[in-house]
Amino acid sequence: MSPAPRQNWLASLRALLIDLDGVVYRGEAPLRGATELMPALASLNIDYAFVTNNATLTPEQYEAKLGRMGIAADPSRVVTSAIATAAHLTALSPNGGSVCVVGEEGLVQAIRDAGFTVTDDAPAFVVAGLDRALTYQRLVAATRAILNGAAFIATNTDRALPVEDGLWPGAGAIVAAIATATGAQPTVMGKPEPALVHVALQRLGVQPHEAAIVGDQVQTDIRAGRAAGMATVLVAADLARDVLDITPDLVVRDLGDLLERLRRGRRSGAATVSPTAPPTARD
Repeated sequence: MSPAPRQNWLASLRALLIDLDGVVYRGEAPLRGATELMPALASLNIDYAFVTNNATLTPEQYEAKLGRMGIAADPSRVVTSAIATAAHLTALSPNGGSVCVVGEEGLVQAIRDAGFTVTDDAPAFVVAGLDRALTYQRLVAATRAILNGAAFIATNTDRALPVEDGLWPGAGAIVAAIATATGAQPTVMGKPEPALVHVALQRLGVQPHEAAIVGDQVQTDIRAGRAAGMATVLVAADLARDVLDITPDLVVRDLGDLLERLRRGRRSGAATVSPTAPPTARD
């Protein structure tokens, strides 16, 4: 486990990497504090980016989705596992290549924008992510390609997707089906692996020790932050579970609670609460 961040990390924080599903919104419903946090960060001299394992939408579509909730977000601030996957493909094959995709528009577009051809005809790579229109034939195409030698890459292995009425199966369920059929294990690009986080940090021009990741899952968000050497903030939610070998540096109820902590930290010049303390009751 990484060393705990310095005591005044809230006061010296330069950037936040903020998860979307289950933190900023559920489905099409914004969560408490989401509309207030981002405008307030500028006055606190804190930059931010959204980091999401959900590869179904393009950054422009995320901009539109957030805009419907009253949250302004330039597409350059949205870093998805699809973008991290496209960057990984480019590193593996700078001249492009052919990719079989199990996923939605956000993933397909990111791969095409990186100069790759999306096809089931003898692909060099299979990339799998969340696909809410999944058919058995898509699983067949991915399985055949991997058994014929294609490299297997997963955008993420999230077990669940938070929506308004609870939890739906996540990309991990689809990736597991392909892994079971082929006996192959994928290279994973999304959280808890740090690749997605590194892309966001590079965009913001900050070092890991200057930033914190905010998420609702210990197994993905908090582990990714620790793997990248960042401070970690857990938003208590359905998917927040005690994990014995890792503890977030701060636990908050929601983004509104986090904003209050940041303001107090800025005013005092240091964190006003123990980093591992649970959220306290409101006055």
